[in-house]
Amino acid sequence: MAERILMRTGEALVEGDKDYLCAEPEVVIGELDGPVGTALATLVGDQVKGHTRVFAILNSDVQVKPATLMVSKVTVKDARYTGILMGTVQAGIAHGVLDAVRAGDIPKEKANDLGIIYSVWLDPAVLSVPEGEVDHAALFAVNREATAKVIKKAMRGEPTIDWLLENQDSVTHYFHQLGLDGKL
Repeated sequence: MAERILMRTGEALVEGDKDYLCAEPEVVIGELDGPVGTALATLVGDQVKGHTRVFAILNSDVQVKPATLMVSKVTVKDARYTGILMGTVQAGIAHGVLDAVRAGDIPKEKANDLGIIYSVWLDPAVLSVPEGEVDHAALFAVNREATAKVIKKAMRGEPTIDWLLENQDSVTHYFHQLGLDGKL
């Protein structure tokens, strides 16, 4: 029997070659009969306008395992944005979850016992791209890669506290630096 996974957290960043091709997920992963399961069930039952929570699916009627609940970081107000988020991005996330199981980052025997709360960000700038010109293949790939990466980091406890302490002064926060440079 695989060890009990009470709660793991992770954050990742994957960027593509266009400004809107960016995924920066944050996840909480844990047993469905523990605090993560309670939080997941609460989020499903406590829907908020503009921040609808939905499961990651391969397509309607095909939910992935572990159960993965997508929670948008951006207030959703536009039907086109919703279509991209609940289409291409959702599909990329679903495939990334299964990639993580296939890679062994999530033990296959735990797939029915774990839940993932997935905080998803889709750059609102995607709406400035003319219809028909959004690179959905690249957007799918970025979200798939970011999902597998964030799960791997969460399950391995990365970055470790030793790495953080050693590298604390050499890591620069991007937006903080923009502020220091007078660009915000």
